Amino acid sequence: MQYLILLPILLLGIVLAYLINYLSDVLPRTRGFSKPVCAHCEKELGGVGYLLLRKCSNCGTVVSNRSKVVMIVVPILVVFLWAFPPHNLNIWLAYVCVVFLGGITIIDLEHRVILNEMSLFGAVLGFIVGYSINGLTTTLIGGGAGFLIMLGLYLLGELFARYMARRRGLDSSEVALGFGDVNLGGILGLMLGWPVVIACLLFAILIGGLISAGLVVWMLLRKDYKPFTAIPYAPFLILSGSILLYMLK
Repeated sequence: MQYLILLPILLLGIVLAYLINYLSDVLPRTRGFSKPVCAHCEKELGGVGYLLLRKCSNCGTVVSNRSKVVMIVVPILVVFLWAFPPHNLNIWLAYVCVVFLGGITIIDLEHRVILNEMSLFGAVLGFIVGYSINGLTTTLIGGGAGFLIMLGLYLLGELFARYMARRRGLDSSEVALGFGDVNLGGILGLMLGWPVVIACLLFAILIGGLISAGLVVWMLLRKDYKPFTAIPYAPFLILSGSILLYMLK
């Protein structure tokens, strides 16, 4: 009988996956809650058709592979969190974090931006999560530390990019970090608290460095290497922060 509860948990996972896809599709376009539209012809998509991942009735454009992956991965993750809940985080807060962090990841991968609207919501969510785990002082110190450390890295990265571009006569518009990453560092700092946020940032830098090095090698092998090719950094921060948040005791 206990397995019967898997059905509503799976349904919850489908709802959360739908919400992540919805936010990822509409927020970068309108900065608000609006009806989803076709990415090709911008015709409004019906709610049922959008949920069922049907192709556009106007131009026939099929849904993105990202939408399909989200609709598979998120329900599995929701069931996993229900079966093996975080040590010190309320399960419902964990589900909210899944939606928020999932949306941030997808939008940054697809648009290379972390929206201010999501950062504001994330600050509130981060404080609630951090306060429930660590209390007020540790949460606020962690948030401040995460923001200031990322701000320092942001400024250093900008200076380094400008210096190298000036030396090589290249465009310096591409930077390693955006200010949205600074905000995200503060949000994760609130969630994790001090000093765990330090481990989060170090782990993210390590993952990002390894993947960036791999991409450089791949581009060199394909002979299409371009200096100052920026990659979204939020996914590395979120991967690191999510692992630590799940493991906090």
